Amino acid sequence: MIRIGIIGAGAWGRNHVRTFAAMEGVRLVGVADARKEVRERLERSLPGLTTYETASSLLDSSGVDAVVIATPSPTHADLGCLALQAGKHVLVEKPLALTSVDARRMVGEAEKAGKVLMVGHLLLYHSAVLYLRRLVDQGDLGDPLYLYCERVNLGVIRKTENSLWSLAPHDFSVAGFLLSGRPTDVTARGAAYLQEGIHDVVFANLRFDGGQMANVHVSWLDPHKSRRMVLVGSRKMAVFDDMAGPEKVRIYDKSATLSPRAVGYEEFLAVRSGDILIPKVPMVEPLRQEAEHFCECIREGATPRSDGRNGLMVVEMLEAAQESLEAGGAPVTLSSGMEVSHDG
Repeated sequence: MIRIGIIGAGAWGRNHVRTFAAMEGVRLVGVADARKEVRERLERSLPGLTTYETASSLLDSSGVDAVVIATPSPTHADLGCLALQAGKHVLVEKPLALTSVDARRMVGEAEKAGKVLMVGHLLLYHSAVLYLRRLVDQGDLGDPLYLYCERVNLGVIRKTENSLWSLAPHDFSVAGFLLSGRPTDVTARGAAYLQEGIHDVVFANLRFDGGQMANVHVSWLDPHKSRRMVLVGSRKMAVFDDMAGPEKVRIYDKSATLSPRAVGYEEFLAVRSGDILIPKVPMVEPLRQEAEHFCECIREGATPRSDGRNGLMVVEMLEAAQESLEAGGAPVTLSSGMEVSHDG
């Protein structure tokens, strides 16, 4: 039985409360939230649950094995380090931290403590994304060439973070997951139309060490809601549309090939267009799969799919994109190392 505590029960944290409270083999033993009305609501809905006004009070409890941190992004690094130092396994919402320095510090604390550190990159636990990864692993698409993602809406407009840091962690994590490479450089352009200095729309381009490329478009200032990504391979192409109801994935049997021995243009360039397959992909709530994976890694001592080093890579990508954004789209090279600090 894994005893779980949750820090932060706001708009997203309450989903963690619901998920872990309903899981077998897990006992939700405590929730920390500074808001009295939130604590009272939880106590009414979950009789017997202990609530705490501060995170430190929850972390001081010897009856907690692991914690979920679902607080504002600027608090992730310090709370995560405190939890690891207190001997707790940690699942922290995205992004892992707001700087690569803090992200490395968290990874170092996890390795020193011998505890699981996992980041809530939710799309890596989405059935459709896992299906695309299987297609890549099996070679069904051929060699992955490029990916482009669109995550836009006329929705929640943040005041303390821009659309890059709010929305792009999802797509950056998927790009690394599906293209299976190390990002080498980033360019990003955007605009702040509503609030000075806070970009509402960003177009980011990532290049990977295997020659693959990913383009990411994020915005909270758009006339329609779109959660869509296209993965182009050398043999086939795949589309994942999260707004498409039950038929979220389509596989296009299309490709283009060049013949070096051709004598005419038509022979030189051959475009093949075959069937469109809509596979049956059983959908399971991503948050549930994420929570189960976290608990499985704790029980088995396994490395999470979205472990601390994966979270660090995404933070490095975000940091580089932000630097490019501020430089008017100038390319920014990512460091090739993943050194982490093991200092106290």
